[in-house]
Amino acid sequence: MDFASIDLAALLPFIAVGFAAQLVDGALGMAFGVISNTLLVGVMGVPPALASQRVHLVECFTTATSGISHLLHGNIDKRLFFRLLIPGMIGGILGAYVLTSLDAGVVKPFVLAYLTAIGIYLLVRGLLYPPKIKEAKLIAPLGLFGGFLDAAGGGGWGPVVTSNLLIQGADPRKVVGTVNSVEFFLTLTVSAAFIWHLGVADVAGATLGLLIGGIAAAPLGAWAAKHFPPKQMLILVGFVLSLTSAYGAYKALGL
Repeated sequence: MDFASIDLAALLPFIAVGFAAQLVDGALGMAFGVISNTLLVGVMGVPPALASQRVHLVECFTTATSGISHLLHGNIDKRLFFRLLIPGMIGGILGAYVLTSLDAGVVKPFVLAYLTAIGIYLLVRGLLYPPKIKEAKLIAPLGLFGGFLDAAGGGGWGPVVTSNLLIQGADPRKVVGTVNSVEFFLTLTVSAAFIWHLGVADVAGATLGLLIGGIAAAPLGAWAAKHFPPKQMLILVGFVLSLTSAYGAYKALGL
């Protein structure tokens, strides 16, 4: 790869997209893929398949940086981490296996409608009620489903797992940090074969811009997750989840 030939000015918009998407994802535990794909396809005119390829590759690096940052800020619940890790990876493998025979596009609008409703619920709960922190009970099945949906449906780990753990009353800061950290291993599991065939050359260009912006924003997202009050995090997660899921459902239904 010839780094001397890279046009820094052309990379700046992609760096900005990666930075903004990872800042939201690192702070709220979701939406890197949704925001990146939306901006790349809808605003910058990148073909959907190429945008998905680039975002998928970049996430392998941004989730690693984000996970390390959350660990340094003390945002990870070790017990929750291991209870999500194995089911999430199993779900990811199953999702990748059945991807060729399952029409995920049929299921996706219903999942997005569900997530929109969850987002509105979290938003209302954050606005009207001070959140009471308690330990989440339903974890392994949630990790399995989140991993499966992420692989088979092209995304969904953060919105599904983060939102449902918050509904169960788990500490928002620990939820965001832990879900982000587990996502690194999930991404590697699902993407290993794809990255092998993709090759290193595709890291150049727009993908490199997303990578630079995403890695630069990861420590800031982890810092924000540590310092946001639980009530404010519920409101922000509810807002972002409602907005992104409603937009995704709108696009999935072809409206």
